[in-house]
Order: sequence, then structure tokens, then C-alpha cells
Amino acid sequence: MDYRDKLNEYVEKVNGSLKEELSEDNGTVSKAMRYSLLSGGKRTRASLTLAVCDMFGGNMEAAVLAADAVEMLHCYSLIHDDLPCMDDDDYRRGQLSCHKQFGEATAMLAGDALLTHAFFTLSKIRDPEVSRTCSKLLSEAAGFGGMILGQELDLRGVDESADIQSQLDLINRNKTGRLITASLLMGAVCSGVSSGEQYDAIERYGNGIGLVFQIVDDVLDVTSSLEELGKATGSDESNNKVTYCTVFGVDGAMERASRITSDCIKALDIVNNSGFLEWYAKELLRRDR
Repeated sequence: MDYRDKLNEYVEKVNGSLKEELSEDNGTVSKAMRYSLLSGGKRTRASLTLAVCDMFGGNMEAAVLAADAVEMLHCYSLIHDDLPCMDDDDYRRGQLSCHKQFGEATAMLAGDALLTHAFFTLSKIRDPEVSRTCSKLLSEAAGFGGMILGQELDLRGVDESADIQSQLDLINRNKTGRLITASLLMGAVCSGVSSGEQYDAIERYGNGIGLVFQIVDDVLDVTSSLEELGKATGSDESNNKVTYCTVFGVDGAMERASRITSDCIKALDIVNNSGFLEWYAKELLRRDR
């Protein structure tokens, strides 16, 4: 099987569904929502939801709705992250960030609306137990004990007199990793797998690749460019932000990412038909944007 073709199939499926979900045009906020959500992006989280559902032979109709929801929620977080009160970034996905294009107030509302619409989308899943469980997974991953906690800790910065690696791992397991893990687990839930050894293995895999994703992100901030990455680079250094590159250097950070990737792949030993996930873990390790 050509996993690259399968990935493109997942991305196209989600992009088409997202366009349908946000087809209504009722003002500037809806334009800002579409501007940010439909501007591209890797669709990492959505693709993982569909891949796990595919792997288990689950309900793809439900999984597409879950994938849409996680992309909406992820996009809301990016819009808010880019605001001047947060990371103050001017570019995202190769275009002006939402607040630069539409103003801060509209960007804030667009983010809020995407967050709200994510859970409305999950409510469309026909099986009420699957809908409820997916909503629980997504809200826990994104809430004050997950992604928002990670953002809070990230804004606070690390205490350089304490164990920096542990602090960075705590920040990034929450800020980045929790949503990636939830994406995988929602794909399992849409397949009737909500507990057991395989569910736990998928969770371990997600926890690992969430860290890898952030480590590579830190490296790309040092080694890439705005044209290649679609967003400003060098911002971590200019803001005196401590990252994995600060602690390990570029080569050391990538060595650690490689070790974690190997552990992620090993976690899938008990999971049948996990070839795509194994391939994708390696792809995340060598991504260039």
C-alpha cells in the first residue's frame, strides 16, 4: 500500500467535509473562520483520526465528523495563539494570521466560533455513546487540564534552576500532545474500541508522537524559513524562549525525537494493521513544515 496516497485521501476527505461544515456565509466572522480553517495545513490530527478508524474497520462517517471537530478546535487554538496577547505572530500557513487580516476582535470571535462549532459537529454523530465519548476526549484534551494548561505553562516559561527537560515535556505533552492523542483515540472510539490493550497502545503512541511533533517544530524554528514553514521562524530565539533546541541543540533534539519515535512504533506491536501509523510516525520525524 502507498501510505502517501492514503494520507492524501484522508486530507482530501477532511478538506471536503470542512468546506461543507462551514458553507454558510453570514458575515465577517464566518469569513474569518473559513480563511483560517480552509487555508491548508497538514491535517495531522484529522488524518490520524481517520487512519485509526480505517485500521479498526470502524464507522468512517462518524470519524469524519470527529476529524472535522478536532481540526476546528486546533484552528481556534492557532488563531488565539497568534494574537498579540499570546505569541503575537503575523503569519500562519503561508498567509497573514487571522487578526492581521480581520482585526483582533474578529479573530477572537472566529476562534470562539470554531471552538463552539467543533462540539456542534460532534453532536451530529448518530451513535449517542460515540458522540458523548468523543466530546469528553476532545474537551479534556483541549481544556484547562490539557491544551490550555500547556499554553499557560508555556507563557509562564521554564524555571532554569529546575529540571528543564521535565518542564518542557509537561508543557508540550499538554499544549501539543494531548490533542494529537485525543485525535487518535476518537478514531478508535468511532470503531467501537474505547478500552483494552489496543486502546492503551494507541494512547502511548499518541503521547510519544505528540512530543516528537513539538521537538521537530522547535528544530524547524531554527533551521527553516517563513517561505518553507508558512509562519515566522526564529521567534523562539528572539523571545528568549527555552526550547528543546536550547537544551539539547538541534542534533541532540533530533536524536531524542528519533528515540521517542522508535518507542512509539514499538507500542504498536500489539495493534493489527498499524502500518500507516508506523509510517506516519517516521514522516513526522522528518517533516520539513
